[in-house]
Amino acid sequence: MYNFRKVTDDLFWVGANDHRLALFENIHPLYHGVSYNAYVLLDEKTVLFDTADWAVGRQFIENIQAVLDGRPLDYLVINHVEPDHAASIEEILLRWPKVKIITSPKAVILLHQFGFPIDAKQVEEVREGDTKCFGKHTIAFVAAPMVHWPEAMV
Repeated sequence: MYNFRKVTDDLFWVGANDHRLALFENIHPLYHGVSYNAYVLLDEKTVLFDTADWAVGRQFIENIQAVLDGRPLDYLVINHVEPDHAASIEEILLRWPKVKIITSPKAVILLHQFGFPIDAKQVEEVREGDTKCFGKHTIAFVAAPMVHWPEAMV
């Protein structure tokens, strides 16, 4: 059963809440679990911003499918590849094999090191200050290295 939230007319939260975790990074107490904050932008092109841990993968995929409502997924923007945030990437690639990936050069290296089956032809690397237009929305990319990991961007 899908559970997405409309943020604006074109943007939807498709993430999921994981209440099974008691600790963040195995150190910090989590009294209410964690939220995986992934979003779908519906424009001339459809865009998924980030994925989620596979522990909530079924809910996550159902949310995306419900929001897309039969439309293809055109782009996946990967802001962070730490496994708890990126574990659903492979499932996205299986369900939407024509999706184009937008991410930082460092993230590309990490994705390959983690063994994700990514074809170089489907990856668009972005750097600080780059922009991408998806229709009426233009997204600017900002590097955020070491906010958490070296490849992080927003």
